[in-house]
Amino acid sequence: MARATRNNAQPTSGGGCVPSAAPGGGLPMTECEKMIRRSLRDPKVKFLREKLEKSGCGVGSNFIKGYNCEEAIAGGYNRAEGVVVCCNHLLIQDQVTQVVIHELIHAYDDCRAANLDWANCAHHACAEIRAAHLSGDCHYKRELVRGFLKLRGHEQECVRRRVMQSLASNPNCSETAAKDAMEAVWNICYNDTQPFDTVP
Repeated sequence: MARATRNNAQPTSGGGCVPSAAPGGGLPMTECEKMIRRSLRDPKVKFLREKLEKSGCGVGSNFIKGYNCEEAIAGGYNRAEGVVVCCNHLLIQDQVTQVVIHELIHAYDDCRAANLDWANCAHHACAEIRAAHLSGDCHYKRELVRGFLKLRGHEQECVRRRVMQSLASNPNCSETAAKDAMEAVWNICYNDTQPFDTVP
């Protein structure tokens, strides 16, 4: 995840990240903060925040924050800082909401797994598989916008691609180690839909 400041974000380990959704430019901070507040009304966001609270992991008013990030990522999660939305890499409400959902799934995983080690490639891969699969990151409409057109099997392909993109930012995971870790945990993590009953 990006270690963020109000001006710029520096790289750090300790959480998952979402590849950048927009090249350069992005949202002004005030507009982004409004979009973050709007995202809190999204049913998935409400559900995830409620599940985090019920699991004993409070998400106070400052848990989700907007920043300008140096890394080409859309957002990230870190135990100490919560959810970071990289405003300068996003353009529209849907992107902001997707980042918030994705990162709240990471926060939920971090909350429920006492031994989650973000430096461990298998742990990180599992968290990214779940976040990409459950957040809607790989919905076919989003994939079309990204330029990926495949009618069959697009969702799993997208999840795998996005997991590898995220693991590339983990200094403990070479490309080979990342791929091996993803394959080793794929079935159990892809089929784990908690806190949802089914894939939303």
